[in-house]
Amino acid sequence: MILPKASRLTPEQLAEVTQIVGAFGCHIQPIIGAVRSIYAIVGDERDELMINRLEGLDYIERVDQIQSPHKLMDRRSDLASHRIKVGGVRAGEELLVIAGHCTIDPKNPNLFYETAQAVKEAGAHSLRGGVWKPRTNPYSFQGDNKSLDILMEAHRRTGLPVDAEVMDEHQLRLALDAGVHMLQVGARNGLNYSLLRAIGHAVAEHDTVVLLKRGLHMGPLNEFISAAEYIVAFGNPNILLCPRGTSPALDGYRNHPDESITPLLKEKTWAPVVVDPSHSVGKASYVPACALAAVAYGADGLCIETHIAPSKGIGDDPKQAVTPDVLAALIRDAKQLWALRHPQPAKAVA
Repeated sequence: MILPKASRLTPEQLAEVTQIVGAFGCHIQPIIGAVRSIYAIVGDERDELMINRLEGLDYIERVDQIQSPHKLMDRRSDLASHRIKVGGVRAGEELLVIAGHCTIDPKNPNLFYETAQAVKEAGAHSLRGGVWKPRTNPYSFQGDNKSLDILMEAHRRTGLPVDAEVMDEHQLRLALDAGVHMLQVGARNGLNYSLLRAIGHAVAEHDTVVLLKRGLHMGPLNEFISAAEYIVAFGNPNILLCPRGTSPALDGYRNHPDESITPLLKEKTWAPVVVDPSHSVGKASYVPACALAAVAYGADGLCIETHIAPSKGIGDDPKQAVTPDVLAALIRDAKQLWALRHPQPAKAVA
C-alpha cells in the first residue's frame, strides 16, 4: 500500500511507480478518495528491494506492507479512514437505516410510492426496492424491468437514495444507467466472483455504494471479506457488509441469524456492517428484536423490509415486512441503543 506525500500522484509519478512494481511482477491499483488517494500494490509486495526503491522516491510518504488475504479490506489498511456516505449519513458515525419493499409490484406502483414516503417519515435514510428477484421456484415472480422506473420515480418523489439488487451484468448496466445509488449483491450471488468483478469494474469510476450480503452457507468470515475485496480492488471502496442469516436454518427462523458476527468482522475489516434482520428471521414480529440485537453487537446500520400494507405485497413482504409504524418505533429504540454504545464526550464546563 503506497501513500504519497501529496493527496495523489501525478500521472508521471504514477507511471514511475508502476514501472518499479512491474519489474517485480506486481501492478498498481489506485484507490481514489475524495481527499486523499492511496495506491495498492497488487501481487507479492514483500520484496525488500522493491519497497526500498519505492520509499526512496521523494514524493512517497511510506509503503505499508499488509500480509492478509484481503489487504484492501484489512482494518490495518489505509482505507480504514475511508467514510461511506448514504442519504446524508456517514456510516459508523450515525445509525444508517435502509428500508422498503422486498419486491416492487409493477402492477401497483402507488403501494411503493406510499411506502417510500412513509419510510422517509419514519426516519430511514435510503430506500430499498426489489426490481429483479432470485427465486428458488422458476415459476415464481422474477421481477420486472418496469419496476426500475418505479424505484427511480420514488427517489424523485422522496429524495432518498435507492438500493436495488442485481444478479447479472445486464441488470447491472440497467441499474447504473438509471442512476441507482446502491447496488445490492444478494446471498445467492455473494460468492459469484465473475459478477463481483463486473460490479467492481463498473463502479470503479463512480461513487456508487455496494451492499454485499453474506452467502447463504455458513462460510468463514475471511471468505465473506475476500468477496468484498473483489469489488474494492477495482478502485471503489464504498462497500457495506451485510450479514443476513445463513443456512442451515434455525428452527422457527427463515435462516440462522448471524448478527453476532458483527464484532468479529470489525476485528478484521474497516468496512461498515449493515445487518438485514428481515431475512435472518423471516417473520415480521421477530424483526425488531433481531434489529436491536444487531445494534447491540455493533452494527453500523440496518436493512429492513417495510411495506405500507404487507398483506397486499408480493414476494416476501406479506410475511416478513414490518409496517412504517413499527419501523419508526424500531428506529427510535435502535438510536437509543446506538447512543449507549457510542457515548458522546462530556462538554467542558466553563
